[in-house]
Amino acid sequence: MTNVGPILLSVNPYHDVGNPLTLTSTRGVALSPKLLKVVQEAVRQQSETGYPQAIILSGTSGSGKTYASMLLLRQLFDVAGGGPETDAFKHLAAAFTVLRSLGSAKTATNSESSRIVTDGALYRTKIHCYFLDQTRVIRPLPNEKNYHIFYQMLAGLTQDERVKLNLEGYSPHNLKYLQCGDTRQDEAEDAARFQAWKACLGVLGIPFLDVVRVLAAVLLLGNVQFVDGQGLEVDVKGDVELKAVANLLGVSNVALFRGLTYRTHNARGQLVKSVCDANMSNMTRDSLAKALYCRTVATIVRRANSLKRLGSTLGTLSSDSNESVHNQAEVASQHASTIGTAGSKSSKSMTALNNAVRHATDGFIGILDMFGFEDPKPSQLEHLCINLCAETMQHFYNTHIFKSSIESCRDEGIHCEVEVDYVDNVPCIDLISSLRTGLLSMLDVECSIRGTAESYIAKVKVQHKQNPRLFEPKPLEPRTFGIQHFAGRVVYDASDFLDTNKDVVPDDLVAVFHKHMCNFGFATHLFGSELKALYSVETVPRGVSFRISPTSHTDLLNGDEPVSTLTQDFHTRLDNLLRTLVHARPHFVRCLRSNSAETPGRFDRGTFNVSTLSALPEMFGTGEPIKTQKQLSQISVHAHAFDETCLLYSQKLADNFVDLCEES
Repeated sequence: MTNVGPILLSVNPYHDVGNPLTLTSTRGVALSPKLLKVVQEAVRQQSETGYPQAIILSGTSGSGKTYASMLLLRQLFDVAGGGPETDAFKHLAAAFTVLRSLGSAKTATNSESSRIVTDGALYRTKIHCYFLDQTRVIRPLPNEKNYHIFYQMLAGLTQDERVKLNLEGYSPHNLKYLQCGDTRQDEAEDAARFQAWKACLGVLGIPFLDVVRVLAAVLLLGNVQFVDGQGLEVDVKGDVELKAVANLLGVSNVALFRGLTYRTHNARGQLVKSVCDANMSNMTRDSLAKALYCRTVATIVRRANSLKRLGSTLGTLSSDSNESVHNQAEVASQHASTIGTAGSKSSKSMTALNNAVRHATDGFIGILDMFGFEDPKPSQLEHLCINLCAETMQHFYNTHIFKSSIESCRDEGIHCEVEVDYVDNVPCIDLISSLRTGLLSMLDVECSIRGTAESYIAKVKVQHKQNPRLFEPKPLEPRTFGIQHFAGRVVYDASDFLDTNKDVVPDDLVAVFHKHMCNFGFATHLFGSELKALYSVETVPRGVSFRISPTSHTDLLNGDEPVSTLTQDFHTRLDNLLRTLVHARPHFVRCLRSNSAETPGRFDRGTFNVSTLSALPEMFGTGEPIKTQKQLSQISVHAHAFDETCLLYSQKLADNFVDLCEES
């Protein structure tokens, strides 16, 4: 590790490959003095100024962000949280152990890839997670894996538990949701991690059997295949698994079958029930699997956050907290995410961002582990969102390091002639996320008119034919497009973009889990808010839909108004997070890969150069950012705060001077 100006660079040496990356598993690791300085500086600034602090870890996938975040959390507890023997630390350690298994998977570039964003700190040790990689639950990419917990569960369940969960005779080789990916596993290691996971559920007070019943149901759902039959209804291949899933979820086999294969439509106030074809039934099955998994993770996070813990002077960095922020912060966050960004608004937005930071009053210290840039083959909608997240955080970094100091000086009337030349990634973010013409906005429109992947790509290429950030992949495919990101070129396959973006489950299926039809309380709880909204009127089902992933509010179709899409919800959460970040004093930790093969102690110059130069534009070129920081370092204190401090000392000096004069 080394410091370059205000940034700490951390190179992943892969010396601890196989570490499950939890607070408990890193307890034997020697703590880094460099990371300790970051924590101490954040604590010092928070205690002296009252400003919230955000330690932001960024870098490509596999660069060691999660590992560093665990070390930072440990040191934050040591410095200001009471240490590892407190109940708060034990609860947080248990929560991260549980979430690591549920939210991590092997990808092409990282064997311990976090698939959820986590941000949290020590105000009642609250954790916030955003689960984006939902498709992995039903269809991991070739040579990648599903979530760790499935392999750990199959390796660690006892024979009696397998019987109870209807998993006798099943393995990654004959479960459809697992067999399409990499099926290799270290059973001894997976079994050991599963026992640790099980124990941590107990620490959090979460019933083990409730969670594994849902996980077993998800696995078995993949083996339920619907095919078009001779009659009106579809036929089932995997009737044994369908009955097992119904039993695990506490519903009748008939009710589950009808929930998966029938659909209610609202046609101008008239309810019409139709039979789904095999393709639609299989899509509904996959939606149920994703909904069960994502909602189980969300329920565990809520449970972990609801535990009574020791208080602290520190706070929480949350994408859902601090909703009532200053209007200027909202303007700044919109600029940071470049929703409708215009070049002429840049200066005003930067002024708003600086003012928002200055007016911050809620003190917290947060640690943010963001998605890293990815280039899997093929890249799907979730990867586009992940890379937009990485682009946005890169822009936030650029804004803070290269722009905010200069703008702050100018706002306070301080003469500053420093000019900074750096790679600005706003055009790329605009391409993806701007209103009306951004790729995500165009995707929402295409979903609303029931378009196709081909029609979507054709419109994108017409709209952005002059945009240098968009390129045509070779060989040409009607469903693919390429984007030049700040960290490299990525080719996206839009074949499943529309289906993934819709992200809904029908009320015909949700109604199956009402307490009158379901005797498994945990399953009913997973759809609690949706069931409450659904049964607020007499007619059920009535042709409405709900989001697969739970949101902070209930999205309900009223017949004409659609629920929010996956990308709309992603934008909302990202903007909420940015509104929180502009209230905070950031501390940047840039994580870098030492090699692409995860080999301990190996330094791959090609991998390091690419990741470094893309992550830190210009820093290893002209050296201008370093020179800029040096020039600005003497005037980085807010002028008003400086005046107040000087006034305090000047009064003391004046008093001392008077005393000296009287004595003489």
